[in-house]
Amino acid sequence: MATGGTGPGETTGPVEPIGPGETTGPACGTRAVQPGTVRAGAARARALVPFVLYALLSAVHVLACFADLPFAGPTKLTLMPALALAAIWACARAGRPVRAGALALLLAAIAGSWLGDGAATFFPMFDDELPMMLLCFGLAHLAYLLLMWRGAGIAVRRVPRWAAVYLVAYVALMLVLIPRAGALAVPVAVYGVLLVGTAVMASRCGPAVAWGGAWFLVSDAILSIRIFLPGTLPAWSDGLVMLTYTLGQGLLVFGIVAAIARRDPAPAAATGPRPPAAGAAAAS
Repeated sequence: MATGGTGPGETTGPVEPIGPGETTGPACGTRAVQPGTVRAGAARARALVPFVLYALLSAVHVLACFADLPFAGPTKLTLMPALALAAIWACARAGRPVRAGALALLLAAIAGSWLGDGAATFFPMFDDELPMMLLCFGLAHLAYLLLMWRGAGIAVRRVPRWAAVYLVAYVALMLVLIPRAGALAVPVAVYGVLLVGTAVMASRCGPAVAWGGAWFLVSDAILSIRIFLPGTLPAWSDGLVMLTYTLGQGLLVFGIVAAIARRDPAPAAATGPRPPAAGAAAAS
C-alpha cells in the first residue's frame, strides 16, 4: 500500500551522485553554485568599478541632453577625462604589466575624442568647429585602429562576414552626405572611412569592443544627419547621439582594457615537486 512518505533508508527513485564540492539543499536535488562561478562573477563586478564614475557622468549628461538642460555642455567635457581615468585605473588593477605603447594609444584615442567633443571650446579661433571636430575624431579613430590592429590579445578572429553591413552603411551615408557637404566633402569621406574602419576592426575583437564600434558608428551617423540635414530629426535626437556615443566609447575602452588584462602571462616556473634526477633514481 502506498503511503504519504518514506521510511528511514527508503528512497523514491534513483539518487544522482554528488560530485566533489557539490551539495544539495534540504529536501531538493538542486546543486549549490560552484565557487568558481562566484569568483568569476565577483571578478566581473570588480572590473566594472573603475568605470562607475564615467557611467554616472554619462547618465547625467545624456539626461541633460534629452531634457535640454543648461549643464549639458559643461558635463560633456567631463566624459573623456573620466574615461581616461577609468582606463588607467583598470590597467593598474590588471595584475600584470601593461605595455606602455598600448596604454598610450588608448589614451590618445580618448584625448582625441575629448578634443573633438569640445572643438568649439578648444579651438575658438575657427568660425566653424566642424573641421576641427572631424580632425580630432579622425585622429582618435586612427589610434583605435592601430591599437586594435597591433595590440596583443585584442583582436581574436578574422573580420566576420556580417561586418559587410558597415560597408553598406558607409556607401549609404556618403550618398546622403556628400552632396550636402560642400567644401567638406573630402574630409567627410575620409572620416567616414576611419569611422567604418574602427567598426570593422572592432568586429574582430570581443563582444564589448565589437558593440562599442557599432554604437560609435550609429552615434556619428545620427550626428551627421543632424548636421548636414538640419530639421530632419527631432530635437531630442541630440540625446540619442550622446547615448550611443557614451555607450560606444565606454564599451570600446572597457573591452580593450579587459583584452589586455586577459593576455596569457609568461610561463611561470613549475611549483610542484620535481622528478628525481637520473643519478638519484639509480642510487635508490
